[in-house]
Amino acid sequence: MDETPHSRPRGTGRPHVNWAHSGQPPPWMREGAPPPWMREGIPPSWRRGRRRVRRALFWRFVAVFGIIALLLAAGMALLAWLFTRWTGGGQQVAAMVWIGGCGLALALPILAAVMASRAFRGIAAPLADVMSAADAVAEGDLSVRVVERGSPEFRQLARSFNRMAERLQQSDQQRRTLMADVAHELRTPLHIIQGNLEGVVDGVYAPTPEHIEATLDETRLLARLVEDLRTLSLAEAGQLPMRWEQVDVTELLHDVATSFSGQAEAAGITLRVESQGTPDELSLTADYGRLDQVMGNLVANALRHTSAGGTITLRCQAVDDGVTLSVSDTGQGIPPDELPHIFDRFWSRGNAGGAGSGLGLAIARSIVAVHGGSIHAESTVGLGTTIRVTLPVKR
Repeated sequence: MDETPHSRPRGTGRPHVNWAHSGQPPPWMREGAPPPWMREGIPPSWRRGRRRVRRALFWRFVAVFGIIALLLAAGMALLAWLFTRWTGGGQQVAAMVWIGGCGLALALPILAAVMASRAFRGIAAPLADVMSAADAVAEGDLSVRVVERGSPEFRQLARSFNRMAERLQQSDQQRRTLMADVAHELRTPLHIIQGNLEGVVDGVYAPTPEHIEATLDETRLLARLVEDLRTLSLAEAGQLPMRWEQVDVTELLHDVATSFSGQAEAAGITLRVESQGTPDELSLTADYGRLDQVMGNLVANALRHTSAGGTITLRCQAVDDGVTLSVSDTGQGIPPDELPHIFDRFWSRGNAGGAGSGLGLAIARSIVAVHGGSIHAESTVGLGTTIRVTLPVKR
């Protein structure tokens, strides 16, 4: 994407581009070079705010020390008057007492002022950086970063702010990607439905049961996609309704195998269940329906990628303070470069010839995370894939 100058800040010869809304990473991120604020110190877009913050802090310091100086001068004047009255001295004695007292009384404040000035430069500058960067983030510029300088505490604050800004930028990019993916996935079934209905209305297609059933299948696909998106968003937000109960993992796997036995038999695939451990060891606190959904998604993926004559094994095993559930197939396997991405949204749909909603593995990962567990995959091209879910016995 070419840089289009939306506005040209005064005093600079370069156009200003809001990369946070451009849909593209800034050029310094694409080229691997350090960002401008790392090379120039302070981003030009918020130098004015930084100066405003420093000016406000400076005048606050001046006001505080001015009040202290006035109080000291007035106090020493009162002390000089009382001293001369007590000793019977004249105005010269009072003046000497006042000058000497003020000198002694202001020596330490002046020294403190010098030290405070040094501290001000070490506090105001990094604090102004963070405040100005926060204003830039509030205005939608998520590419800003704070230079780490000052005391260790301010360096830690800068690192924390930069991590927050980076997470916000990643979340914003993920949101944009998800919106694009959802629009893409909804477009195809909607076009099919629209085409079928227009064909029937125009007389191109007869309203036969076959055409009606094909259109109905697309509506089911849309409903499943919407429901999967709803489940995924609730799980990632930590708001997925859960019904916690004691679950027999062996029984769960047998129920899942029974549900898919018809599809496996029709595809010529052997489906079997194995368990290792006592009933007490293979019992955990979980949501039975959600775990059934997780294992069902894993088995459905395995069926799509396993040819006739293959085998799919559902296995549960007791481990330290938990239970491991796995689904292994003898299918085509996953290339090593694609393995880290199989739990991303819509990955499986794009790599499985359009089968499924492409959200099954992403939903499985989110539900497992709600249970406090972990999920990972192992695969060898041409030999098959194993996906393991490890869950704690107690929440």
